[in-house]
Amino acid sequence: MNSPSTQFVPSRRMGIYEPIHQIGMWAETFKSNGNPHTSASVIVELDNKIENKSETASHEMLAPSNKYDQEATKPIDKIQRRLAQNREAARKSRLRKKAYVQQLENSRLKLIQLEHELERTRQQGLYMGGGLEGDHLGFSGAVNSGIAAFEMEYGHWMEEQNRQICELRTALNAHISDIELRILVESGMSHYFELFRMKSTAAKADVFYVMSGMWKTSSERFFSWIGGFRPSELLKVLVPQLDSLTDQQFLEVYNLKQSCQQAEDALSQGMEKLQEIVSATVAAGQLGEGSYVPQVATAMEKLEALVSFVNQADHLQQETLLQMSRILTTRQAARGLLALGEYFQRLRALSTLWATRPREPA
Repeated sequence: MNSPSTQFVPSRRMGIYEPIHQIGMWAETFKSNGNPHTSASVIVELDNKIENKSETASHEMLAPSNKYDQEATKPIDKIQRRLAQNREAARKSRLRKKAYVQQLENSRLKLIQLEHELERTRQQGLYMGGGLEGDHLGFSGAVNSGIAAFEMEYGHWMEEQNRQICELRTALNAHISDIELRILVESGMSHYFELFRMKSTAAKADVFYVMSGMWKTSSERFFSWIGGFRPSELLKVLVPQLDSLTDQQFLEVYNLKQSCQQAEDALSQGMEKLQEIVSATVAAGQLGEGSYVPQVATAMEKLEALVSFVNQADHLQQETLLQMSRILTTRQAARGLLALGEYFQRLRALSTLWATRPREPA
């Protein structure tokens, strides 16, 4: 108890020790062991522990920084991916909505077309080789395959026409580039040229069918001219729908309309002359004799000129469309094609309303 010993002297502050006393305790411990190597090894061991703790502390200080950097970038990448997913979802939603609206529009147009076909069927019955001939209670012989093929092709043509009208309307509202709009304009022009080709083939099968407009609705037949429409009348409809025509464009359109009227008058006069010739041929000889084979055979030869009249009238319409496409800008031409298509749609809708109008009882 009286032997000298190293005692731990508490600091004046509670909980904090003095380094000098701590070193004194370490020295006393070394002395009591009496082994210098042991003391040295303990010092080395302590140094190593201190170094290890220092390195561990430094790593622990650096690790959170890297971890925080990674965690900081994770939300940004996640937000970007989520934004990209939202944009893609929105794009798909717009496409689905557009497809749905297009489907509704196509269904509406198909319904109108079916109503027109029913009306045409009620009015004229099944077309077979020129309609009701011979016995008024029966049909003539076999079905005219050329006309049947034309009616089928015209049905497909109408479906494509309605699709192109919707596409043009969407493109003009979306303000797409002129290059993209030019593709739609050329497609629309080619579509009308295809109709002229179909009519030319059908006229060879039965020119009376084409000229009578039996393949059209009643309101379209009301404005019919040699199996089609007068180009000058269509120009009157289209020009007010075109925006910001220049003075030069107005002059060129006016000259084109004058040329169309002159050509229309020439074709109409030719048709009147042909009617006079055919009428005179059929009435040749003594009526009432009961023999008319020679007169009818001669008249048949005269009627072959009707096919040429139909082709010339369609050629005039085609040239009018081409000239208008050259006069107008791309956007004006697209607007003109849209107006032309909607004009025909309104005529067909007029036929449907007229056929389904309320009627007073007989």
